[in-house]
Amino acid sequence: MKNARNILKRSRTWLAAGAIAISSVISYSFVDNYFEVSKNLDIFGTLFRELNIYYVDETNPGDLMKKGIDEMLESLDPYTNYIPESEIEDYRYMTTGQYGGIGALIRQKGDYVAIAEPYEGFPAQKADLRAGDMILEINGVSAKGKKTDDISKILKGQPNTTVKLLIEREGEKKPLEKMLTREEIKVKSVPYYGMLNENTGYIKLTGFTENAAGEVKEALTELKKNPNFKSLVFDLRGNPGGLLKESVDIVNLFVDKGQDIVSTRGKVKDWDKFYKAMNSPVDNEMPIAVLVNRGSASAAEIVSGSLQDLDRAVIIGQRTYGKGLVQQTRPLSYNAQLKVTVAKYYIPSGRCIQTLDYSHRGEDGSVEKVPDSLITAFKTKNGRIVYDGGGVAPDVALEPFKYSNLASSLSTKPLIFDYATKYRMGHTSVSKAKEFKLSDAEYDEFVTYLGGKDYDYTTKSEKDLEGLVASAEKEKYYDGAKAEFEALKNKIMHNKKEDLVKFKPEIKNLLEQEISSRYYYQTGRLECSLSTDAELKEAITVLNDPARYKSILTTIVKAEKPFHTDKGKGK
Repeated sequence: MKNARNILKRSRTWLAAGAIAISSVISYSFVDNYFEVSKNLDIFGTLFRELNIYYVDETNPGDLMKKGIDEMLESLDPYTNYIPESEIEDYRYMTTGQYGGIGALIRQKGDYVAIAEPYEGFPAQKADLRAGDMILEINGVSAKGKKTDDISKILKGQPNTTVKLLIEREGEKKPLEKMLTREEIKVKSVPYYGMLNENTGYIKLTGFTENAAGEVKEALTELKKNPNFKSLVFDLRGNPGGLLKESVDIVNLFVDKGQDIVSTRGKVKDWDKFYKAMNSPVDNEMPIAVLVNRGSASAAEIVSGSLQDLDRAVIIGQRTYGKGLVQQTRPLSYNAQLKVTVAKYYIPSGRCIQTLDYSHRGEDGSVEKVPDSLITAFKTKNGRIVYDGGGVAPDVALEPFKYSNLASSLSTKPLIFDYATKYRMGHTSVSKAKEFKLSDAEYDEFVTYLGGKDYDYTTKSEKDLEGLVASAEKEKYYDGAKAEFEALKNKIMHNKKEDLVKFKPEIKNLLEQEISSRYYYQTGRLECSLSTDAELKEAITVLNDPARYKSILTTIVKAEKPFHTDKGKGK
């Protein structure tokens, strides 16, 4: 008994000593880290003071500090950013979709800035500002030489304040004066929803700002009032993400209450969180096709990835961006903020879709993709194989549609935009956006309009030939084959008139979209694009084939196959 007490006494002594040692290490580590932070802040502060006092030329302390902060954060990841007070409004717009202003997109046109698209129901549209209107003056001050950022800052402002514009409009002999009263502008996260055919509904989600889930729920509820509504296409293409909470609430619309949706893990344990479906779903059975592409990121990947992991939807399109990081804003002095990456997120299968490893950089500062050796296989609810470290791979993989060089040139010049402005002046109304089509005669009028205008472009074949000629000249082979090179150049040289016939369908569709937006704004542009959307057509095909839909969600693919893809026919 005495021996037992001695052993227990010694054990307690060892435990106490161990605890003191661990406590000492933790305390020392904390103190040491705090000292390093304090020491380096002191060095930076004294350097900054001495530099501003003694540097030979005048310095701008604010610019110097901003550059120093930006360079420091550049070494981390692209999502950890310093937001000065002057940019808070822009950041607020990104997270809430709200800002004070006139409600219009603008674009550069030569020395001036033009209205690109008014938002329906807001001051610009109410004052009859139209796409193509050139801004000559703002509050009596010339706008010549100003860039879009300069004009945007002037047009934004507190609600109920006024701004006076002098504009030039095609077809009007004299400039027009417009007085606008700024309003609180709330850009919708769901710009359009509707029925694609008798039984398939469609919802387009462009962002995850505040109340995005509420907008999706409202759209879904309205669609369900149609008794023929049996399946849904949920379009997340080009959606850059936003608020994590909104993504959780959107998934919750389609899955049962209590279902795990996403978890986050960070260095600070407060960020180790689990997010579940907190409400009853609006519909947990309806077949869903989710459209994604390389522009679908962050919160859009939480939604598409979670629905894929839970085998609740078929994902169609291209592999998503691959952003599995969570940001939080922290307040700084003088109303500035720090947007800092605090955690990684993990969807129901346990995978993180982050593509790039920002925690390990090369000597040149570059970051690497997650190597294949570290990519791990996970399983969906039905046992299908999915992988981490590379975005969300679609279940039905389609090649992205790529516009021809001619169509791209006509869009960027911007001759399609200008022709739509001209068309609007000659037509007071057009048919509904879903039905609007340019006739062949009207397309020919557009071709005539292009006469004498600069929209030259270089095809890939021409670029490749230029590279071959450059290599031949460098290696001293060109002179001996000059005639052959010239003959080949003449054969592949593009003919703009022939290309206008060859690529007529896609150019015609771009014209129809731009013209529709002149009458029906963003909704019209979207509606007009749906009829020629190959990825959308593939989604409808999948949803209309119950056997194929079920097969995609239940077929267990062997792990040696990198990704499960049910090849579709669309572009």
